[in-house]
Amino acid sequence: MSASQSAVAATLLDRHGSTYAREAGITLKDTPQPLYQLLVLSSLLSARIRASVAVAAARALFHDGMRNPRTMADASWQERVDALGEGGYRRYDERTATQLGDGAELLLDAHRGDLRQLREEADGDEQTLVQGLRETPGMGPAGAGIFLREAQAVWPEYAPRFDGKARQGAERLGLPQDPKRLARLAGDAGPAVLAAALVRAALEKKVAADVLEHAG
Repeated sequence: MSASQSAVAATLLDRHGSTYAREAGITLKDTPQPLYQLLVLSSLLSARIRASVAVAAARALFHDGMRNPRTMADASWQERVDALGEGGYRRYDERTATQLGDGAELLLDAHRGDLRQLREEADGDEQTLVQGLRETPGMGPAGAGIFLREAQAVWPEYAPRFDGKARQGAERLGLPQDPKRLARLAGDAGPAVLAAALVRAALEKKVAADVLEHAG
């Protein structure tokens, strides 16, 4: 681990070190409601739309009371569409509103609204967990990957996890792409925070430029 890499990682964490869950107002814990909110956010982030819009849409859904699978299922389709629209998530709002309702019903029926049951069933096997997550309508491999990238903060058996987008950000910043080396660079912040910051560096050139300028 070179000093320059340490400086770059420290600068990245200082200036852009926040998970997408935190940005969406989710206090992530290993409890049903925040895990469900992360599932919703991950699904929104996986669409071909700006991350900032997905985060804003998630915040709008939660602000309007759709914070757990029961309230999401009980909300009308139009209420879900309106909340997504408030966040600027208009391109896929109608289809996504349907998927959110169907997904909430499925989670309630299959797991009593508690994603921790999926964790127990997977017993540390990532493929099994991903298969379970992908049963959620609209949740593809990208969404499942985003969920795991953020959930590693509370499900440490899946850490350290740095997906392709995070490794792309690492490459842009001249950092190693090996997960264990990146985890060491994360320090006390943890791999989930560093992974999210690296994704930002991959998605926005100005983030990488800002970090490299200030790491100087």
